[in-house]
Amino acid sequence: MKPFVHLHLHTEYSLLDGATRIDEMLAKCKELEMPAVAITDHGNMYCAWKFLNAAKAAGIKPIIGCEFYMCENLHNTGWENKEYFHLILLAKNNVGYYNLCRLNSIAWVEGFYYKPRIDWETLVKYHEGIVCLSACIAGQLPRLFLADRPDDARALALQFKELFGEDYYIEIQKHGIDDEDAVMPQLVALARELDIKVVVTNDVHYLNKEDAEIQDIMLCIQTGKYFDDPNRMRFTGQEFYLKSYDEMAQLFPNVPDAMETTLEIAEKRNVDFGKEKLLPLYTPPDGMDSAEYLRYLLEKGLKEKYPDCTPEIRERVEYEYGVICSMGFVDYYLIVWDFINYAKTHGIPVGPGRGSGAGSVIAYLIGITEVEPFRFNLMFERFLNPQRKSMPDFDVDFCMDRRGEVIDYVHRKYGMDNVCQIVTFGTMATKNAIKDVARVLRFSVAEANRLAKMVPDGFKYTLRHLLGLKPYKKEADTYISEELKQAYADPATHRLIDIAMRLEGSPRQTGMHAAGVVICREKVADHVPLQTNGGSLAKGGIVTTQYNMTE
Repeated sequence: MKPFVHLHLHTEYSLLDGATRIDEMLAKCKELEMPAVAITDHGNMYCAWKFLNAAKAAGIKPIIGCEFYMCENLHNTGWENKEYFHLILLAKNNVGYYNLCRLNSIAWVEGFYYKPRIDWETLVKYHEGIVCLSACIAGQLPRLFLADRPDDARALALQFKELFGEDYYIEIQKHGIDDEDAVMPQLVALARELDIKVVVTNDVHYLNKEDAEIQDIMLCIQTGKYFDDPNRMRFTGQEFYLKSYDEMAQLFPNVPDAMETTLEIAEKRNVDFGKEKLLPLYTPPDGMDSAEYLRYLLEKGLKEKYPDCTPEIRERVEYEYGVICSMGFVDYYLIVWDFINYAKTHGIPVGPGRGSGAGSVIAYLIGITEVEPFRFNLMFERFLNPQRKSMPDFDVDFCMDRRGEVIDYVHRKYGMDNVCQIVTFGTMATKNAIKDVARVLRFSVAEANRLAKMVPDGFKYTLRHLLGLKPYKKEADTYISEELKQAYADPATHRLIDIAMRLEGSPRQTGMHAAGVVICREKVADHVPLQTNGGSLAKGGIVTTQYNMTE
């Protein structure tokens, strides 16, 4: 099979719009012998890190991208400024990846109005290292042709070509939509005239053709509509799936070069980044350096907590101090000590310390923990040792009513741009999947609740397990619901449950970690994409990362 690369694809992280699961998508790409694939979720990069690692493990080149919303001026709001256009941006190299992060962060933090938006001025500032595609029928270029403004379309294409050079491509698609068919000859002709390469894409929203209904149900859940509502938003046809080379070639027999262009773009991609430690530097008082200040604090603590210091205690303290210094975690200790000290000196209740961090006698001496390690025979090596590759982790508990004050203090001390809270993803739990689909299919509330109650509270497996269609990991957990199996025999309920099976576990909405905070030496947005949780900043939204706490 000839190679082809999909460059316009929406995963399940295009929330309640994309139905393409990353692992399943990569498996199909491998089956179709596709050497690379891009993700271009709507206005976000939620799954970029997850996708990067999964694609590498599958032996497929990952192309990180995003479908941005372009507006005239991202700072303008009001109904007259609601218009926006789609634009596909793909990271070509590390510079491009970090610029995608910056662009996406700006879109959410500064440009959010119904959608996270960027404008031309912002794109010019952060365009380096990025491949640009003119986007689907919702892009500005095809919109201008549809509005019978060919001169403006030509001027726009020249503007993008001047900015991106050979990294700008005119995108064409064919999903059986009349507007696509009307505009395609004009797009191709313009590309030939201006010496801009054409690239074919499919606006992938689900994996296989038969998954169109699943994605349609998702749209109904998102918009609060019924499946049989004739006036609701819906996709035209069932062509928004991950197609093979042959299927794509049949759609575009007159532009074979545009098929080859997908490989050219994939070859340009050279993104290679990993996690890096960007601990902020703590600034001690009186001109001391960090190591001197940690020494000062621990010696002070020794006098207070061990007035009769034994050789055993002194040896343990010096050992820990040497490990902490040699591994570069002096500032980490001081940062944690500082915000705990702030809480304690401002009457904010703080827990005594949990987890392996309680094994550090220095943490006890300076007041990070209140647990005496020698009394409980706690080992420092469980928390930190030269062979440990991951970051150490102090488990700190603050009073839930006043922890916001501690977070505000950290913001003030290290800077608003350097401190950020962490996103969480609410997934479609089994019970909720049943209820959501039942509502869309016009099941009564009583019937939806009856079916949902057949799933045990706290159930950690899937409907397939519950119906006996998939074995449990642990035999002791095995539970088959005979009641649900009987209900599943009814054709209407069978359809509901089959759809719920496909949706359960999918990300449904974003949230904010209750107390997870990132403190970075540099601007957080220079390294990971940010978003606002709860709407725009003007409406009380809070800035969070787009990657979850494990990423």
